[in-house]
Amino acid sequence: MGTTTTAPAPREQDRLAALHRLGVLDTPAEARFDRVVRLARQLFGVSTAMVSLVDREVVVHKAMAGFDERVVRREDSFCSSAIQGAGTFVVEDASVDPRFSASPFVTPVDGIRFYAGQPLVAPGGFRVGTLCIADETPRAFEAESASLLRDLASWVEKELVIDSELARAAEVQAGLLPRSAPAVPGYQVSGACLPSLAVGGDFYDWATTPDGGLVLSLVDVMGKGAAAGILAAAVRAVLRGSAFGADVAQSLLHAGAILHSDLSGAGVFATAFHAALDPRTGEVRYADAGHGLTVLVRADGTDERLEATGLPLGVLDEPAREQRTVHLGPGDLLVTFSDGVLDLVDGTLGAVPRVVDALRGATSADAAVEAVLRMSVGVGDRPDDLTVVAVRRDG
Repeated sequence: MGTTTTAPAPREQDRLAALHRLGVLDTPAEARFDRVVRLARQLFGVSTAMVSLVDREVVVHKAMAGFDERVVRREDSFCSSAIQGAGTFVVEDASVDPRFSASPFVTPVDGIRFYAGQPLVAPGGFRVGTLCIADETPRAFEAESASLLRDLASWVEKELVIDSELARAAEVQAGLLPRSAPAVPGYQVSGACLPSLAVGGDFYDWATTPDGGLVLSLVDVMGKGAAAGILAAAVRAVLRGSAFGADVAQSLLHAGAILHSDLSGAGVFATAFHAALDPRTGEVRYADAGHGLTVLVRADGTDERLEATGLPLGVLDEPAREQRTVHLGPGDLLVTFSDGVLDLVDGTLGAVPRVVDALRGATSADAAVEAVLRMSVGVGDRPDDLTVVAVRRDG
């Protein structure tokens, strides 16, 4: 093809930016794309099918069947020409086409003769690659076949965009989590949230009150993924807007009344632990909507699990919420976590003692959070979102 690499034109710069925003260039092979190239190879009766991404100087094959070079020079690739137009790019016999006859993929006796590539369009209308097929035998490419190739390429486009959108959603969701621990004299506070997928249904939140106290929450929306993430954002916003200071039961009741129709209408529920700490006395007032996964590990070695005080949000529009109180003494540690932690063991409440054992000896809130997260080491793919919040009173 003999083109010379020069500085990209402004439009090309935008195209390259769109490609890199997809975040798939340096990722390993994925079954969802491998399936479509195998299908294309079979449907069209060709020797080769690929999902190609055209970068500045190279073409990266995200998926390939009948070809074994993951990266090739852009100047040697048919796909570089294919993305110049919006329609299906067809070369019926590359050996007699002056644009490609000297290509190293064409000159061998068994080299490429036929090529058809459908551009893949990223958000913004930028053509970032192709779904392409190739064969060693020249052939015509009928309109019906071109239509089928476009349909398959449309599926690939949607999968590429889904990844990009999920990555952006993950960034937004991470940005909603607290960015730093609150300053509460005499106490340490720490938290972490690890979604099972790009976006999760768990979140934690905290805020200091005008009188120097601390209000914290951990919410676990049933399910995982984008749908759970959307509902989690809604619960967070409502719970923040329903703040009644130390009256955490009233806050949870008010939030539940607002959210009930949305949660029940979506067929999901959310468990929640909502608490207020008075740092002067160590008193912790809490209301628990069906969560029941909060433990108090005392400095003397004893421990206690704080049970739920009511049903999860979205189950019933309850007329009242119960508030209870525990005392956090010097060296005591309060930890609340999502049920994804239980799934690291056996998924039942019988795993709670394992969590308590992991927490023993933690001399800071950060150490407590790290101890819980370490339970996921060696598990492989996390079966559910993993969220933990810890408050420790200085000894």
